[in-house]
Amino acid sequence: MTRKLVTAAAQMGPIAKAEDRKSTVGRLIEMLREAHGRGCTLVVFPELALTTFFPRWMIEDEDELDSYYETEMPGSATQPLFDEASKLGVGFYLGYAELIWENGVKRRFNTSILVDESGKIIGKYRKVHLPGHAEPQPGRDFQHLEKLFFEPGDLGFPVFNGFGGNMGMAICNDRRWPETYRVMGLQNVEMVMLGYNTPFGHVGNLAMDSLTLFHNHLSMQAGAYQNATWVVGTAKCGVEEGSPMGGQSVIIAPSGEIVAQAVTVEDEVITASCDLDMGTLYKKTIFNFAAHRRPEHYGLITERIGAGTPL
Repeated sequence: MTRKLVTAAAQMGPIAKAEDRKSTVGRLIEMLREAHGRGCTLVVFPELALTTFFPRWMIEDEDELDSYYETEMPGSATQPLFDEASKLGVGFYLGYAELIWENGVKRRFNTSILVDESGKIIGKYRKVHLPGHAEPQPGRDFQHLEKLFFEPGDLGFPVFNGFGGNMGMAICNDRRWPETYRVMGLQNVEMVMLGYNTPFGHVGNLAMDSLTLFHNHLSMQAGAYQNATWVVGTAKCGVEEGSPMGGQSVIIAPSGEIVAQAVTVEDEVITASCDLDMGTLYKKTIFNFAAHRRPEHYGLITERIGAGTPL
């Protein structure tokens, strides 16, 4: 007997700087309803799905910066999304900027949550691999200041039980690091949900930028195959406040094959019927971790942050 989870990647087109939460949440609800109409019980929204990608600017006014963050979830602006999801019996992954106070200190994270079919939050993840810079860079049309506006995540890579399987989360740049998938793979993850906002031009090299969409899929397909898991990658894309961002949201099978892909850079829902048992054969054969892994030889992975001189 197979465990079929009909899943949607709900890609978003640009969110304007002036677009308010009510309008943005309305777009999410519209896609949630469309996904429900196609039989989905899980919808994966993008990273920073409630605001424009604000790390593209140097923001020095504290009140302006705070306006991009959520201090509670759900809050008054996002409660309608939770209510509609509960009404329809559809769960979702949602990425957003999170602000918390801890021991009198303001802390900021790039966060995602997993909400079950009843509207209850059953999982939280905070982005670990922050790209970009902690200081503005000269000569750039747009900055990439995630290291300034967020702290590295402090929750690790947990796996949550829900939707009939083992569910994991990651955000954007996490997809490029094999450790992301392997830590969850060692917890028998069966679906990794991953929202992203990927601007072009952020590496300052035309040749590398031309490969951005190829690398986007390459990293997620490798992570799916090498850990025998579904991966659902959902973009916020298009030209947002003058900054082009990559789309091509995908649903990837444990074989590494893309089974659904967005064809626009606008709000678009793609769906697939994901058999959570599909990865079982891979986990029993090629990627039977217990039989084939040799962790005694992997020490450098945790001993070093950067590449060192070979011994």
